[in-house]
Amino acid sequence: MIRLPALSLMLAKLTSKNQITLPKAAVSEIDASEYFDVAVENGRIVLTPVRMQQAQAVRQKLEQLGITEQDVENAIAWARR
Repeated sequence: MIRLPALSLMLAKLTSKNQITLPKAAVSEIDASEYFDVAVENGRIVLTPVRMQQAQAVRQKLEQLGITEQDVENAIAWARR
């Protein structure tokens, strides 16, 4: 007889504000992380923990917005007038 491992079912509810609380048992199995990379694969939402330094997060956002270091320097100089 072949024995299959017991399936562990954990549910998370999606709120009206698109928020999900992850089950403690699931979170305890991964390294502590505040941010997750989100991907959709074959109809599933896949969360991958990422460690992101705050400064790096700011740099990435500025890059996404097309704001250069020179733009930041110009804004600081303008604000200091």
